[in-house]
Amino acid sequence: MLVTRLLGPFLPSMIESVSEIQVRYAETDMMGIVYHANYLPWLEIGRTELLRENGLPYKEIEDRGLMLPVLSVDVQYKRPAKYDDRITVHTRISEKPFLKIKIQYEVKRGEELLCTASTTHAFMTPDGRPTKPPAFFRDAIESKF
Repeated sequence: MLVTRLLGPFLPSMIESVSEIQVRYAETDMMGIVYHANYLPWLEIGRTELLRENGLPYKEIEDRGLMLPVLSVDVQYKRPAKYDDRITVHTRISEKPFLKIKIQYEVKRGEELLCTASTTHAFMTPDGRPTKPPAFFRDAIESKF
């Protein structure tokens, strides 16, 4: 089950959203603990929902000739998520993008912090050339700062 709500500009220079996820059995190991790589799809859920809530559905971004490949992922695991947990993925952009966009995440079970993470994405054309974010993207993001 996925429910997302927009928190809006939590601070004057931040865009944030929260996505709720219920941990599925298939995401866990034999001990009922979420396998570490299964956090990455949760980050993607948070990222795509944050963009969608701010007028940038990923499908539309690609249809307009912009790609956002992942350049790096950094995850710090604090506590394990377990089968059937209801977790929240807090996703935020705290800096206006220029040639890259950095997105930060916190995965929580209630108030308990399970992990922190960040992803860095390049702005690229469909043929793989780096580009600056086009006006439609800049306008949507900058209007929130």
